[in-house]
Amino acid sequence: MLPDTPSRRLIAVVSLFVAPVLALLYVALSPPFPEDAAERLAGFADGPLPGVSAVAFTVMQLPMLVAFLAIGRLVLPGSPRLSAWGTALAVLGCVGHLVFGGLSMAYLAMAHDEANRAVHAQLLSDIESSPVMLFAVAGFAGSVLGQLLLSIALFRTRTGPVWVGPAIWAFLALEFFISNVTPWASYLAVLMLGGALWALGDLLRRSAGDESPEVEVRGPSRTSLETS
Repeated sequence: MLPDTPSRRLIAVVSLFVAPVLALLYVALSPPFPEDAAERLAGFADGPLPGVSAVAFTVMQLPMLVAFLAIGRLVLPGSPRLSAWGTALAVLGCVGHLVFGGLSMAYLAMAHDEANRAVHAQLLSDIESSPVMLFAVAGFAGSVLGQLLLSIALFRTRTGPVWVGPAIWAFLALEFFISNVTPWASYLAVLMLGGALWALGDLLRRSAGDESPEVEVRGPSRTSLETS
């Protein structure tokens, strides 16, 4: 089922197209992430690009949240349980990342106060060992599990191109696991995510002239998926 009004459909399409662009900005402009807090703050102060990256990451959470809601709505007729759980976890991930993005904005202000950088570095270390990091855990777990469930629902219901679900699986593996080994994995991950979201955005865009917001869901019947 598609977003059921023209305005909702437009917001969903724009979000599906914009989110990967912001993700690319975040990845391409992100500074190195050394373990030492003082070195990390110095990286944030190295020109304007790290600031653009931090802003892109924070702002990205809004279109990602809308995109997840749209995907959950798309797969709802064929896989209601996967839709509900996947959407809820993905939204939780966006909230967790949004809080962490807000902290990154504070780190930017700390980084440009060079006279007190040692004090700010200690504060940063204290923050990263405090319960506030539970939001980072929620961002990671919610994003991975939510997108995994939604991509399984997309694949099982054959909503959109058949490769969309596997592309999201590849994104999850590359971004959250393989990128720890090689930084180039993050760029490939963004391409995977962009391809999947743009394909779904095109699906919604092409449905704009339809009189009914219903989309054909190919594959197993709803009865056989009721336990999904």
